[in-house]
Amino acid sequence: MEKTDLASARRRMKSPNIKTRKRALKILHDTKRKQQKSR
Repeated sequence: MEKTDLASARRRMKSPNIKTRKRALKILHDTKRKQQKSR
């Protein structure tokens, strides 16, 4: 199981692996969406 926090996701965006990058992007998008809902 991998971490799903923001720092880990940002670090994974630098990975050469496409699947890893896509997973990281999904995490970043989800957190961004949650922040907008709370406002």
